[in-house]
Amino acid sequence: MAFIWYIGIFAILVTGQTWADFKVSTQDITVHLNSQQSFELYLTTNLSSDVEVTIKVQHPDLISIHPSNFTILKNYVQDEWKRNIFVNGLSAGHSTVSLNVTPSNITDFSQAFVRVTIEKSDTLYHISTVVGWIYFLAWSVSFYPQIYSNYKRKSVVGLNFDYLSLNLVGFIMYALFNCGLFWIPEVELEYFRRYPKGLNPVQVNDIFFALHATFATVITIIQCFVYETGTQRVSTTARVIHSIFAVFILISMILAIVTTITWLDFLYYCSYVKLSITLIKYVPQAFYNYKRKSTVGWSIGNIFLDFTGGMLSMLQMILNAYNYDDWESIFGDPTKFGLGFFSVAFDIFFIIQHYVLYRVGNQNARSKEILHKAENSYEEDSGEVLKDTCCCGLLTQN
Repeated sequence: MAFIWYIGIFAILVTGQTWADFKVSTQDITVHLNSQQSFELYLTTNLSSDVEVTIKVQHPDLISIHPSNFTILKNYVQDEWKRNIFVNGLSAGHSTVSLNVTPSNITDFSQAFVRVTIEKSDTLYHISTVVGWIYFLAWSVSFYPQIYSNYKRKSVVGLNFDYLSLNLVGFIMYALFNCGLFWIPEVELEYFRRYPKGLNPVQVNDIFFALHATFATVITIIQCFVYETGTQRVSTTARVIHSIFAVFILISMILAIVTTITWLDFLYYCSYVKLSITLIKYVPQAFYNYKRKSTVGWSIGNIFLDFTGGMLSMLQMILNAYNYDDWESIFGDPTKFGLGFFSVAFDIFFIIQHYVLYRVGNQNARSKEILHKAENSYEEDSGEVLKDTCCCGLLTQN
């Protein structure tokens, strides 16, 4: 009985004790090389005993901290105790500053950390920002030359349906990932559980681009139902690929519903589908142009804008890698850079097709009175080149 009484008293004491929280004025600061910045460390409640605070630095070769350790007496009132922590930039890069408090059982210092970015040049930072906005605009506008070309010709002959269908699925997956990670609190909370000192990788412009790209692709698909299509349709190969992606996403969704995986994992799987589509989506259009020996109907304006966006995207990565001495972001994990380079390589190939390989064919096609009703179309599944002509509004095949 006495033992239970002591346990009860101990529980009351523990329950009644309020932990003191260490907080910081900001969790992200940027320091120029060989310069100094500071952040403020403060308490939210009174301490129940004296504590010793040690500042931990993830990469001591990049930054130095002053003061690096100090003692706080319990008679300090939380509103009176504040301490400026000074950060000196030694080398370009990224580091994290966190706390170690002794004894650790009377304070919560899990949120008292600062992500530090050490940059070589503030000018390079602003140039990188401008480059980022330019390629964002270039990629956003790149959908409209094709839409306008379809409208002007009243035809989508020349635009490969496999490419279009893959593009739609890819952008839907990209939009799901961005919207889910940005707008669903449970998913965002799971992300911060895995990466407690990380930043949400999705920004507002990412959401805008994904939703806008999906919208523009849907508009193009609607044009395919309104304007002349010739003999084009989605090939069997593309349907098989779509089926594989659909089964993969369906299984992933079921696993997330039964909590075998988290919804964050499900969104990551959606992003993997998007990456896979980016690798293969240009192949059908390039092969379609080759079989037709023409790029008429495939907007070169779209290619130039996509090429501009891709080149500027890689330029921004190189600028950031130099400014933050973070070449591992390119060579250590080459996925993003490689995808950008892959897209640019296809853009160059399309430009060569348009201006070099099929230049004569394009000029001959444009010289005809009704362009889109006299050009060759290719039936993907059978591999046959069909000559479509139009007579009195009736489509015939030779």
